[in-house]
Amino acid sequence: MGAAALVEMKRLSVANDVGRNTPVLPISVFWLIPQFFLVGFGEAVIYTGQLDFFITQSPKGMKTMSTGIFLTTLSLGFFVSSFLVSVVKKVIGTGEGHGWLADNINIGRLDFFYDLLSILSAINFVIFIIRAIWYKPQKAKPVVEMNNMLNNNHADEKC
Repeated sequence: MGAAALVEMKRLSVANDVGRNTPVLPISVFWLIPQFFLVGFGEAVIYTGQLDFFITQSPKGMKTMSTGIFLTTLSLGFFVSSFLVSVVKKVIGTGEGHGWLADNINIGRLDFFYDLLSILSAINFVIFIIRAIWYKPQKAKPVVEMNNMLNNNHADEKC
């Protein structure tokens, strides 16, 4: 979100130079590559890590249910995102369609919205670190049956 805020500040400075009512700005679309790369990389790491956590740390009878819980957390994230956009529009928006999320992107301050998301992400990260320190992973149960089978096979060979 920090990269998105920086790119949006650059885009707004170009819009100020050219004119805020200009429909097409003379700025390359390649400015978006860093933020899309960071978001894509972050989602790939988070999704695989979260799914692995649900599968390895859930009880044996709940492994399939944990996959459903994983997908539910994703959908809840999208609902919270929509709710956040609605709250920002109501609190920061004006009756004229201005505000951070204005009807005309050149008039709005989308960079402030990205800054808000960066702050919320930082708070979320601190909470995650605290919870990760507090959390004690479940230890893998010893494979008793495997040892018993090996011992039985060796006993049969001695006979």
